[in-house]
Amino acid sequence: MSKRIEVNNLDVYYDKFKAVEDVSMIIEPRSVTAFIGPSGCGKSTFLRTLNRMHEVIPKAWVDGEVLLDGNNLYGPGVDPVLVRSQVGMVFQRPNPFPTMSIRENVLAGITLKNKRISKSEADGIVEKSLRGANLWEEVKDRLDLPGSGLSGGQQQRLCIARAIAVQPDVLLMDEPCSALDPISTLAIEDLIDELKQDYTIVIVTHNMQQAGRVSDKTAFFNIAGTGKPGKLIEYDATKTIFENPSEQATEDYVSGRFG
Repeated sequence: MSKRIEVNNLDVYYDKFKAVEDVSMIIEPRSVTAFIGPSGCGKSTFLRTLNRMHEVIPKAWVDGEVLLDGNNLYGPGVDPVLVRSQVGMVFQRPNPFPTMSIRENVLAGITLKNKRISKSEADGIVEKSLRGANLWEEVKDRLDLPGSGLSGGQQQRLCIARAIAVQPDVLLMDEPCSALDPISTLAIEDLIDELKQDYTIVIVTHNMQQAGRVSDKTAFFNIAGTGKPGKLIEYDATKTIFENPSEQATEDYVSGRFG
């Protein structure tokens, strides 16, 4: 598990509108990379191109390359569904399937792939995934109860368990703590630190302190104005971005002068 992502000259479009322009970057395996920048600068849009979720929106498309260990995710004949099993996504708001139990939520991705597994194998996946999301001890006695009955922080960890159950190589997280209280946020941040031992993790966050705490590298995105495409301004070690950025716009943003 855990793979290197290489993005080359990527432009992202909604029909004829260019939302993100000419992004190139390398994301190393077993690391946490944070995307920061003001609202509307394209960071979440760009994140969604890394597992082809962007294409779910009608008339959305990309030009350029996204390579996962050298394999172009946008190459001819590549199945987007397969890409999404390799590159998992955790969304801004916890979204367990409301009609499913905790156990069924964890197994949802496996069920979706029509993969036949024994009960003992399923039990093993459920326990391993929930342990991986630091949730097992809290829910092991109520696996058959609805996932929607958990607290917000627990629901988000359930969504992480669901994402890792299908054994992806990469985990994308789009503001995973924005709807959570400070204690739940800390639990998710601790979990991210543990998960990077096995996964390549990319997180979008508006929380500067969070980016500083959880990430190894940080990418700052910005936009020149309404109707202009978002651009990658600077990408470096997180410590460098926050303490000694090379671009004035980066310094202005991380110091709170704008954004």
